[in-house]
Amino acid sequence: MSNYLAIATVTAALQQVLHTPVSNAVGSAVVGFNRPDASTATTPLVNIFLYQITPNAAYRNADLPTRRSDGSLSQRPQAAFDLHYLFTFHGNDAQLEPQRLLGAVATTLHSQPLLSNDNINSAVTNFGFLAGSGLDSQIERVRFTPTALSLEEFSKLWSVFFQVEYTLSAVYEASVVLMESSDTPVPALPVIQPNLYVVPVRTPFISRIVSQDGNPITSASTILIQGEHLMSPHTFALLEDQELIPAAITDTQLTLAIPPGLHAGIKALQVLQKLDMGTPATIHRGFESNVVPFVLHPTVQSATASPAPNPPGSISVTVKLTPNIGVGQRAILLLNNVSGATPAAYSSAPTISTADSNQVLLNISNVPTGSYLARVQIDGAESLLTINNITKLLDGPSVNMP
Repeated sequence: MSNYLAIATVTAALQQVLHTPVSNAVGSAVVGFNRPDASTATTPLVNIFLYQITPNAAYRNADLPTRRSDGSLSQRPQAAFDLHYLFTFHGNDAQLEPQRLLGAVATTLHSQPLLSNDNINSAVTNFGFLAGSGLDSQIERVRFTPTALSLEEFSKLWSVFFQVEYTLSAVYEASVVLMESSDTPVPALPVIQPNLYVVPVRTPFISRIVSQDGNPITSASTILIQGEHLMSPHTFALLEDQELIPAAITDTQLTLAIPPGLHAGIKALQVLQKLDMGTPATIHRGFESNVVPFVLHPTVQSATASPAPNPPGSISVTVKLTPNIGVGQRAILLLNNVSGATPAAYSSAPTISTADSNQVLLNISNVPTGSYLARVQIDGAESLLTINNITKLLDGPSVNMP
């Protein structure tokens, strides 16, 4: 396969292809490859100028993937380009030399559109710095085809050559040039025993997550994961990087107890279905469901209040929680009076926890003496209040404010 010298080798080989027919058309004509400039053409000349390269659409991603999952090189990266050449024809206009040279180039590239090994070897012989380009071993031969440009496109092309007068010209495309890097791939070990598995594509889907008892989800809840295609030989629930085995599995529902160690807040759950593969068979990654969030509510076990030293008149409330409050979680205390003619509600300033603990200390100000229903918000997840079975009124948890 060719390397970084391939583009220059194409240009040099093209000169070798055109040298003989050009000199036959006009006896003293030569083939060069400089910038288009009529002032430099003192003799009959066909000038070849590479003005643009573009990615080849057919081979653009043919080398992918070039690397394995661990980053090692599996095959040499291959860049595929099309080359765009501007041919300018110089000579005595009275003798129609530019037009004769154009005719010689057009007929030659029409009858011989491919670069042969002889053309490439001749170019390498004349330009020794091109040795080792590898263009002669490229699988695809470079083919030249004329490009039809409108007068407007021609004027735009010539406008990039600053203060250069227009000269009789033609545009050709050379395709395709394949260039590989010099990186050495790391060979993979041969496959000793191939294993081919065919399984139906049944991607699991979660529609909703609810508590088994119909109440909001707490750390004591058993949740129902409902959806489609949930059953498989190896079904797991992924929750905070824990792969949990459901207690019961059907194709439309999984039953799962909330595991210990979770903190209150918004949680994301996903169903994983793994596959047995290999010899001997081991569990491998298989199908994954969509990710569905649910709210894990904290539970207030008790709350006690005492006067706080600062600021004056404030109260410190120690709230014991299930589950623990985690480091960096935000807590807010909410109080509602349970007696009195006028309902009143109070809230504390947010407190950021600095430890993983089963209790949190919150300061609240301007709360009159009395008994209050206490709730705590942990990262927006609010604790629940209990209802008296006889009176059907909210009765706890509560805190007595001094």
